[in-house]
Order: sequence, then structure tokens, then C-alpha cells
Amino acid sequence: MPQEVAVLIRRRNPRSRVAAVATAVAVAVLALGACDSGDDDASGASKPKGDKGLGVVAPGRPGEPAKTLSPREALKAAPDDSPNSADFTYAQMMIVHHTQALKMTELVPKRAASASVKRLAERIASAQKPEIDVMAGWLEINGGAKKTSGHDHGAMPGMATEAQLDQLRASKGKAFDELFLTLMITHHQGAITMATEALSSGNNVLVEEMAGDVIAQQTSEMARMRAL
Repeated sequence: MPQEVAVLIRRRNPRSRVAAVATAVAVAVLALGACDSGDDDASGASKPKGDKGLGVVAPGRPGEPAKTLSPREALKAAPDDSPNSADFTYAQMMIVHHTQALKMTELVPKRAASASVKRLAERIASAQKPEIDVMAGWLEINGGAKKTSGHDHGAMPGMATEAQLDQLRASKGKAFDELFLTLMITHHQGAITMATEALSSGNNVLVEEMAGDVIAQQTSEMARMRAL
């Protein structure tokens, strides 16, 4: 086994930093396991147990030297990504937000005139249904399924009003297509706003990943809708 394992921890992107530290922790765990079990050299002799001779190199801040951490120190240095209130609020709100989008897409097959709009609605539904399941599962695992954010769902950015939904239900053909696209573009803009807030205020890496996926997916879909 090498005497020293170098791990580069990038500092520009929070998610990259978390991933790098996680890698360092994984290396540390492996190192600890190897040390605890003891390594045999070519002569069959067992090497001493402990952290001596093994380390994880963590670059310092600009202008500061790198530090070599022992496996146990690397484990302690791993970031705490415990969910905070912003993480729970995001997951709870986005489930409601996505649910309304699915209600809108359910109207498309019998009312839309454009085949492109129908394909777009299928794409939106196929993306957001699994995301709802993932967020609901995350809330359940983290004890947030029974918590309420106290947020007014009607005040969420991008949400269509009941009057707008009634108008959409009453529309058909080209009029439906135009209204659907108008409402869905606004809906996507609201979801991106919520996801951006989660990235800046949340603390959990999985919520960061979910929010990042929403931003990427819905930005792409907005471009398609505006092109129709």
C-alpha cells in the first residue's frame, strides 16, 4: 500500500468539495481498515497497526501550505451536511409544485392540438413523477415527512391560480397549447427560483443534487417551450 494518498479538494464548487472530502473519507476508512487488519510484507511479517505512515493530503487555502491528515483526522474533517430548515422546506414545497405541473400535463392528451406540446408534456411528466418519489423518500428517511414548513403553497413562485387552471381545462386546440405553454413556462421559472434558493440556503448534499437537476432539466424544457 502507498505510504501517502494525495486527494485534491477543489474549492470553487461546493458539490465538488463535498465529493472530494467524501473521497478522502473513503480513503481514510480503507486506510484504517488496512491498518487494523495489518498488512503482511513479502517475508510474511505483519506490519504495525495504526495511522503511522498513512495520510490524506488536503490543500490549504490560497497562500497556505497543504496539510497531511491522518485517516481519523480526515474522517473528522468531513463536512456536516445535516438537513436544515431550507432543505425540508424545499422538498415539501417542490413536491406540491411538481404535483400541480403533473395535473396540467394530464390535460394535454385530450386537449392539445400540437404533437410537439404532447411530447413536451410527456417529457415533463416522466421527469417530475420520479422526482416527487425521490423527494418524498428523502423526507421520510430524514424525518421530514411529518414536518410542515408553514409555507403558503399558493404563494410559491410560478404556481398557477385556480382560475388559470379552470381556464386551461376549458380550452382546446391551439388556444389550449398557447395557454399551457404560457403557464408552464411561468411554472418552470418558479421551480428554478426555488431550486436556486435551496442551493444557497440548504445544507444537505442530496438536496443540492436534486435542486441542481431541477435547474438543468427545467431550463432545457423552457428553451423548448419558447421555441414552439
